[in-house]
Amino acid sequence: MADGMIRMDIINPYIDAYLTQLAVSKDDEVLLEMEAVGIEKDFPIVGPQVGRLLQVLTLLSRAKTVFELGSGYGYSTLWFARAMGPEGVVHHTDLSGENRTKAREYLTCAGVIDRVRFHEGDAVEAFKKSGVTPDILFMDIDKEQYPAGYEAFKDRLNPGALVIVDNLLWDGRVIDMKNTEKSTLGVKRYTDLILADKRFVTTIVPVRDGVAVSLKTS
Repeated sequence: MADGMIRMDIINPYIDAYLTQLAVSKDDEVLLEMEAVGIEKDFPIVGPQVGRLLQVLTLLSRAKTVFELGSGYGYSTLWFARAMGPEGVVHHTDLSGENRTKAREYLTCAGVIDRVRFHEGDAVEAFKKSGVTPDILFMDIDKEQYPAGYEAFKDRLNPGALVIVDNLLWDGRVIDMKNTEKSTLGVKRYTDLILADKRFVTTIVPVRDGVAVSLKTS
């Protein structure tokens, strides 16, 4: 992080630790291993607090198709796949062949591999080429790509679809007017675009690093 740039806890770290402790699935060996790998490798998975939010939103919307823009080694994929049940399909995207291989292993162990479709290459381009019109679009790619992700989905989704986007508070850097990092500017630009689009009703939930939830209304 460049000198002088703001970075802050979104909520009190003790409260955050408490909420994480409540959210952890203590008897779920696959999730626990994936969470441990995320900590060990410093890999930015959404974590159990956001995972449970994804689960609740999926159940509430009765989604049967999810397209993930950025899936890593399948942590969020697993939350979606379980929430949708055996009739659901999650589209997993990641540039890394190693991540896709790990995802296949974890999702097989969890018994949901038959609910997952894998796409190689750039996530936004994969979505454009797929022809899929998902019930939920989840975005957690490089932050400078967020505006491009918006352009890809804004006219494609049907009314009733949800868009869920991670890291909208970006460790507090979004309120630093001097921050000109491409990632920060990407987050702020996406936020401006989705809030200005009257076809979506959007809220930003201050859980972990900020999760935007947008409902397509028209």
